[in-house]
Amino acid sequence: MLLAILLGALSALALPPFGLTGILWLTLPWLLARLGRSNVKGALLQGFGFGFGYYCAGLYWITNAILTRLDLFWWAVPLATPLCAIPLACCTAVPCALATLAPAGWRRVAAFAGLWTLSDLAREFLFTGFPWNPLGSSWEWPSHAGDVMIQPASWIGVPGLTLLTVLAACLPILGRRGVAASLLLLALWAAAGTLRLGHIRPVGAPGPIVLLVQGNIPESEKLDRDTAVQAFRTTLRLTAEGAAGASAQARVAGRAWVFAWPESAFPGLLDEDAQARAIIMAQAPSAAAGLIGSVRFGADGRPRNSMVALRPDGGIAALYDKAHLVPFGEYQPAGLPFQVVPGGGFVPGPGLRTLHLPGLAGFGTLICYEVIFPGAVVAADDRPRWLLNITNDAWYGDSAGPHQHLQSARMRAVEEGLPLARAANTGISGAYDGYGRRLGELGWGRAGSLAVALPAPLPPTLFARLGLWMPLVAALLACSLGLRPFRAAHRGRARNTPKVSDKSQV
Repeated sequence: MLLAILLGALSALALPPFGLTGILWLTLPWLLARLGRSNVKGALLQGFGFGFGYYCAGLYWITNAILTRLDLFWWAVPLATPLCAIPLACCTAVPCALATLAPAGWRRVAAFAGLWTLSDLAREFLFTGFPWNPLGSSWEWPSHAGDVMIQPASWIGVPGLTLLTVLAACLPILGRRGVAASLLLLALWAAAGTLRLGHIRPVGAPGPIVLLVQGNIPESEKLDRDTAVQAFRTTLRLTAEGAAGASAQARVAGRAWVFAWPESAFPGLLDEDAQARAIIMAQAPSAAAGLIGSVRFGADGRPRNSMVALRPDGGIAALYDKAHLVPFGEYQPAGLPFQVVPGGGFVPGPGLRTLHLPGLAGFGTLICYEVIFPGAVVAADDRPRWLLNITNDAWYGDSAGPHQHLQSARMRAVEEGLPLARAANTGISGAYDGYGRRLGELGWGRAGSLAVALPAPLPPTLFARLGLWMPLVAALLACSLGLRPFRAAHRGRARNTPKVSDKSQV
């Protein structure tokens, strides 16, 4: 069990920012070999241990958020990461146990890959949804090679990349032919990615110039009024400094331009503060809009985590309220006998929508971890032409968390074929085109602004049209190939059992 936990933790080195994907070719075959020597109960425990180690190592950065409010939540420091890892480890244990029902050989490999992918798909919905760190994200290398390997996500999404990853990593357990099959799969994978990069062309007009403002404001400075005012002034200054360059770039390109502040960047209630709105827009008088992260209160007196879109005159052009809230961080799950989130937390918004502002192509807004959900980032009835992700990763410090979050945003750009701009408080801010190629980036812990010219979107991808049905069907097919001999053998035993009609013969 301890060895399973250790190898699960080592598997987390495949995730951003390390990107040591090859380690999965050691750890996953070991796990599958152990399953072959275990009964269902033993496989369940081995799978749980592997998942527990993987998610503890991959989510260690959650503790950083607690350290920010150590005076209130000191008791949760040793508990936060393990308690998050336990339900996620159950999602690893179940496919490991069920894989023992498949016969040894390539059928068990296929069943294991399919079952693992089905479990990952379930994580999008279980426990209000937390599909963080799927194995398919291990290919998000910040290089051209990474650009190539993530392209199949436009057809099968990141869950489909998980299926291919588990399959390719486990095939070598079959010997020389398995090694050859693994190499062939990787070669076909790379060829498909290269083909997409060279043959899909953008459609329509290019997007706007987006000025991303990164104030680099530590979370502790937002808790005091004086430091919050100083943080506001810093963000205003960075906006004014970047506005001149963005405006000149927009004039040359003949495009509109906007600026974006991160999640909760305004230290107050922006929708109720007309003077602050006017001051903000005065820093960028030629901008078509200002897209500002702020808390606001609804008519029910409850807070919302929002993005406020401002017109050039400081009026409010549109509002977007975050719809997918973080349990225990932004809202209190029902049924708990104790209070964790003060006041019950935020109220969720009505859901995804495309905002249409004067002079701008329609865009979709994703606040914080809304961007981690494959197939759930675009309004179904109104496809946007670009995506905006605003977030505040200052809670997690200079850890793996912001890097993993950034790469999740990159994968949504590939899946949907849409350019994506991302404004993060302390980093990492940046932008990607519809292929997931980096257009610009502001690193962690830097204060500054970055003007990015968004290209035109790509045609709707296969994944954008069919969503999670694509990896679901692929995973079910793999499970069917792997478990079919088991069902056939079971039916054969049932046919060969003599029927007994006379109870005395029993």
